Amino acid sequence: MMEKLARLALLWLIILAPLAHGAPGWVTDEFEITLRSGPSTNNTIQMMVGSGTQLEILERDSDSGYSRVTTLGGTEGWVLTRYLMGQRSAREQLSNLTSQLTSSISRGSTMGSQLTAIKSEYDSANRQITNLERVKATLEEELSDIKKTAANVLDINRQNRTLMGDLASSQIRADTLKQQNRELTSQTTRYWFMSGALVLVFGIILGIWLPRIKWKRRTGYEKW
Repeated sequence: MMEKLARLALLWLIILAPLAHGAPGWVTDEFEITLRSGPSTNNTIQMMVGSGTQLEILERDSDSGYSRVTTLGGTEGWVLTRYLMGQRSAREQLSNLTSQLTSSISRGSTMGSQLTAIKSEYDSANRQITNLERVKATLEEELSDIKKTAANVLDINRQNRTLMGDLASSQIRADTLKQQNRELTSQTTRYWFMSGALVLVFGIILGIWLPRIKWKRRTGYEKW
């Protein structure tokens, strides 16, 4: 009986050991989260962190909802605090508990309290998995919306570039028409200037020639 109690106590120590240390943090199951350079979605993404990855939590920023962490590889950045847990992921715990349950059954253990506790942990892990699956579905929907928004932004940029090209072409055409208009105006001015000069010359010649004609006629009358 004492041996069974000792084994039960040891099993509980194994189960509760990860809960006693608050320093490590593991990413939740079934999806990847972004490790950013700062506590905002405006900061650049340094890497994607997969579920079950152990991180060291350096500080928590309650205002932004982000925590500053570092990976085991030494990369430091910010992740959303709501995606961190103070213990290993539910799937890892479930795998450990299932292994322990199988081992207990193989040894012929009949301790009802141990099985009840393990089943309770098993049910709790399943509930966490269900919640995480809902979170995953929400994240996938948000990612789809982000992709659609990005596609719209790229389409708008392409339209802007096309409009800028059309505007530049229109500006070049307008400058060409202005130059042609200036040339036509200059040609018209020269035409009228030359016409005026010809009229002036013709008037001068006519002014010189008409008196001579009158003089010749007058001289001819005097001879009669």
